[in-house]
Formats: sequence, C-alpha cells, structure tokens
Amino acid sequence: MSEPVLKVDNINVFYGSIHAIKGISFEVHDGEIVTLIGANGAGKSTTLNTISGLLHPSTGSVAFLGESLAKVQPHKIVEKGLAQVPEGRRVFSQMTVQENLEMGAYTQTKQANIETDIENVYSLFPRLKERMNQTAGTLSGGEQQMLAMGRALMSRPKLLMLDEPSMGLAPILVEQIFDIIANLHKQGSTILLVEQNAQMALSIASRGYVMETGKIVTTGTGQELLASPEVRKAYLGG
Repeated sequence: MSEPVLKVDNINVFYGSIHAIKGISFEVHDGEIVTLIGANGAGKSTTLNTISGLLHPSTGSVAFLGESLAKVQPHKIVEKGLAQVPEGRRVFSQMTVQENLEMGAYTQTKQANIETDIENVYSLFPRLKERMNQTAGTLSGGEQQMLAMGRALMSRPKLLMLDEPSMGLAPILVEQIFDIIANLHKQGSTILLVEQNAQMALSIASRGYVMETGKIVTTGTGQELLASPEVRKAYLGG
C-alpha cells in the first residue's frame, strides 16, 4: 500500500495535567474520507489541533506526506497542503465572502490560480456566489460553514480536515453539508472528518475510528461501524 497522506503514531497529548489523548495511532490514505467519531470530550478536536500544529504531543509522531510535522509551525503546515476547517467556523466576520476566500489563498502566488479557485468554490457553493459582497458576519450558520470550507479549499489542500461541520445546523443544512463533503470526495479530495453526527459521518466515510476518553476503541469501514451493535447502541441511538 502506498505511503499514507497522514500517519499519526502513538501520540500522547496533555492539557496541563489532563491526559487528553492516550497513545492513539491512525492513518489516512490518498482519496479516503476517514472519520473520527465519539462523544463530546472524547478528544477528537484535540487530535485535529495536534495534527495542525496548534498543540504538541508529548510523545509519538505526526507525519504528513512522509514528513514529520514535529518542528513545523502551523502556517507552514497549511503551506504543505494540510488545511483545517475549525469547529465553530471562525470566518472573518467583518470581511466579505470574496475577501474571506482571498484570505484562504494566502499560500498561492499566481493570481490566475486564485481566480480559478474562487470560481470553483462558487460552483460548489452557489449560495456563496449570490452573497459574494456580503460581510461574512451577516451570513446564516450554514452559509458560514460553506464559507469556512470554501476558504480552506483555496489553499488547494492535499488533506482537508473538518472539525464538527454540522454542529449547530438545522437538519436540512446538515444534509446539504454532507452532500458537499461527499461531492468534494468524488472530485478527489482526501478528507479527515471529526463529527458528532456519527450516522451521517459513517454513511460517507471510507473508514472510521471510534474515540472514547482519548483512546481509539474501535475501527472499521464506515459500513462495518454503521452495522456494529456496539456502535449503534453508543452513538446511533439504538
């Protein structure tokens, strides 16, 4: 099998005296959607923040495209092709939709590429095109989530990490966001998805890892985990 895009090997992460991540290992291969599911506080977001360089493991390693990220600063990790859409969206609320997308392209040097990429984002998210001159703070929650995803795509990531993309959204918007994630995957994106909505996440995932209190307790294909009685009972309401 080819070298994984992302390889997390036996990382331990502490918040002060709290042992938040306890020796987890997993990998993401090119063209996969891999999801981390688990209850609130299981350590899913902490794992993403460690991969993107915002937190540092006390032991273990994170490798992206075969290279250790141990000494790499977060903005340099983005330049290498790893983009994270943070929990809670965090768009630049005073800037327009268009300006937010341009900010996402700070790693790009060619203006022609940036314009092409903005057009691509608008074709994926027609709603954003209609609101391109609107300030991001006035958008609905679903539109802000689309903008946060579009902004991340502007850096042409080789791995897109999504942290709780459906959080706080109405059910109809949750379906839309997951359709968009599935569509991105069809177009060749490799995605690491952290999501509390286990049913939706597993239904589009190639593989999944179930986290509990900082450990990975179960792994399998999306379909295997959807069918597992333990997973159904714990995360899928039956």
